[in-house]
Amino acid sequence: MAFPKGDPCKWIFRDITREGSPETGGRSIHPQALYHREDRHSRSMRTGQEGNHSGVISPAIQNRTPRFYFIINPHAGRGSVGKQWPHVLDTARQRLGSVGFKITEGPGDAVLSTREALLSGADVIVCFGGDGTLNEVVTGMMDNNGPIRPDALLGLIPNGTGCDFIKSVRIPKSPADALDVIAAAFCMPLDLGRLSYRDNQGRSAMRHFHNVTSFGLGGEVDERVNRTTKVFGGFFSFIWATLITAILYRGKKVFFRIDGSGEQSSTVLNFVIGNGQYHGGGMWVAPEARVNDGLLNITVIGNYSLPEIFWHFPKLYNGRLFRLKKVQGFTAGKIEAWSEDRVLLDVDGEQPGVLPVTVEVVPSALRLIVPKGVSSEQYAVSSKELGPNRTGQAEPTKT
Repeated sequence: MAFPKGDPCKWIFRDITREGSPETGGRSIHPQALYHREDRHSRSMRTGQEGNHSGVISPAIQNRTPRFYFIINPHAGRGSVGKQWPHVLDTARQRLGSVGFKITEGPGDAVLSTREALLSGADVIVCFGGDGTLNEVVTGMMDNNGPIRPDALLGLIPNGTGCDFIKSVRIPKSPADALDVIAAAFCMPLDLGRLSYRDNQGRSAMRHFHNVTSFGLGGEVDERVNRTTKVFGGFFSFIWATLITAILYRGKKVFFRIDGSGEQSSTVLNFVIGNGQYHGGGMWVAPEARVNDGLLNITVIGNYSLPEIFWHFPKLYNGRLFRLKKVQGFTAGKIEAWSEDRVLLDVDGEQPGVLPVTVEVVPSALRLIVPKGVSSEQYAVSSKELGPNRTGQAEPTKT
């Protein structure tokens, strides 16, 4: 079964093997960084390749030898990823055949492991974790010049605190269903955002994001969520952190420039830059965002009083946010922002640094495996449905 005509994935599943060497009898072998020589039954569950296993391979990749490499965050989903991984691994063998994997051991490990896997010949990187883990995988697939391996694909088995990104691309939460999607290997282009900012130690830094970046209340919420136990799950953890933070937070005056236009300023509760539509455990902050349109969607939430925040809180989840007078939205390819105050960044649910920041879209940076027939345009809401403050060209109220 061939890939559909024009499918950008149609040539990814080619035979990528190393030239045979005398020690292997002239046979081609898998890259050594992914495939170790130990007997498969004695290999560590911490990292490695589990040998050749028979299984049903999707017709989309039959007669070809893709290299699947899994990045697993065992702590994601309050530890459920680590508990599920042995079963997911067995299912992956059945669906995909031979797979390599790395169980991450700490922050930043997924970045390095992803990069090493790609440079060693992996064709498909599969992230098993939440939005934070996926952000590290995406970062590992990119460098300052673009994707490290433009031909590689990105797959996702979602399980984490928020798992907001999957709502924009309809990737199923069930590991078995997600593996079926990966096996079918249908994909779509995925835009990314690229940030240049200051980290929390004041050093210049750069990273990418796949879903949403914000600053203001969002960064403060991230800081609070990430230092709690998340015992109540993603949705309630974010709601609780948002409500508590809103009580303590005061709007910050932010200066910004959109696509090189003139300087603007506004006192904001939160400034959201969306590639995806949702963040914060289901907050629908960028209903028009599409992950493959070459644009970023900006939502500027003005400075509301505490009673107003509580009164309008449901609108963060029901898509009626743009009916509020102090909420404005528009699209752009580049955003620069700075402040005289300390304003925290939120990047895909993590809190990596502070303003100043420059955010730029990287169109069609990666290729994401999605369910057959999915297009992000199917799930974007038109401006007519959102309310009077979302025209695509509106500017935030200056203060």
